[in-house]
This record gives sequence, C-alpha cells and structure tokens, in this order.
Amino acid sequence: MSLVSVDQTITIAMSVKDRHASAKWYETMLGFEALFHADDAGWSELRTNTPGVTLGLGEHTKPAPGNCVPVFGIGDLDAARQKLEEADVKFDGETTVVEGMVKTAAFYDPDGNALMLAQDLTGGAE
Repeated sequence: MSLVSVDQTITIAMSVKDRHASAKWYETMLGFEALFHADDAGWSELRTNTPGVTLGLGEHTKPAPGNCVPVFGIGDLDAARQKLEEADVKFDGETTVVEGMVKTAAFYDPDGNALMLAQDLTGGAE
C-alpha cells in the first residue's frame, strides 16, 4: 500500500531559455499542442500525444542541460506532503502556490532524483 495516491496525470517539466520558442519547436517537430503560456509565472504547457501527459516548460536564463523533472498530479498536496515527510522523504523548500493555477512541492527519491507533486487549483482538472 502506498502512502499517497497520485492521479492519472504526469507533467514532464523542463528548463528552457525561451518558452515560446521551445513550445513552437515541440509543436512543429513532435505535433504537441500549446495549452497555455503563463507569462507571469514563467511557465508554458503543451499537450503531448499521450493521454494524461503534458510537457511543462519553465523559463530560466541558464537552464541545466538534461534537466527533467516528472511532475505527478495529486488531489491534496498538503496531505500527501505531510505523509511523505513523516516517512522521511526530503523536500526542496516550501510548497509553492500560484493562486488560481497550481500548488507544487519538489522532493527527492533516495538517489537524489528530483520529483514534484502538483495540485490543480483551476477547478477544472483535465
């Protein structure tokens, strides 16, 4: 039995220099569809061709090469985080909230691989 139950969505988050240019590349090269650009948050999302899987592009001036963080959708991030912390899972800082959009928390597996939980705050999860 698992401590928490993630939903059936996965966002693959990657760091890029220019979200809009990268989104266009993924649309042209792989047939992905831009869902939105949240310029205030420095974030863009694209629908992949796999149901339940989106590609998230976080804009950074110097993105780490090979940077990729699986982001697992979760219904109640606060409750899940509490359970994982009680099981000694290491989190990277505080939970981040973009009001009306998303709540996220980054954490690490035993090998130091970064993972993230994300709770949809839009009221209309796909």
